[in-house]
Amino acid sequence: MNAYTIFKYIHSGLRFVVVILLLWAIIQSLAGWFGKKSYTEGNRKVNLFAMISAHTQLLFGLVLYFLSPFVQFGANTMKDATTRYWTVEHISMMIIALVLITIGHAKSKRANTPEAKHKAIAVFYIIAVIIVVVALSAGHVSLLGMTA
Repeated sequence: MNAYTIFKYIHSGLRFVVVILLLWAIIQSLAGWFGKKSYTEGNRKVNLFAMISAHTQLLFGLVLYFLSPFVQFGANTMKDATTRYWTVEHISMMIIALVLITIGHAKSKRANTPEAKHKAIAVFYIIAVIIVVVALSAGHVSLLGMTA
């Protein structure tokens, strides 16, 4: 088993942790925002762990990016859909999603009211999840199956 395969399995497996934590953070933030609930330490921790897991996923993804045989820099990179997806589109959209998660968490920390904290998480994390789903769909990557 080579480094590429190891990192591919880690990156593929960690996505389930990221998805579960993001969905958990989104559900509790929507409930807090629309239910006008207080922002608890438990809310803060779930939101933080969701962000940390997404950043960890990015780190493994960056290692995988430089090990992957699907990432190629050359004259035909933009001409071939598969190579373009793995070299440019996947990483770009995932970084955008991660930036949105980070912004949402930062805005939540700075917000003064519990409703504003919940709203920041809900809005930014939902947009990030939408970008992730669109990115995976664009590359015909299964959210639940192993990737190439």
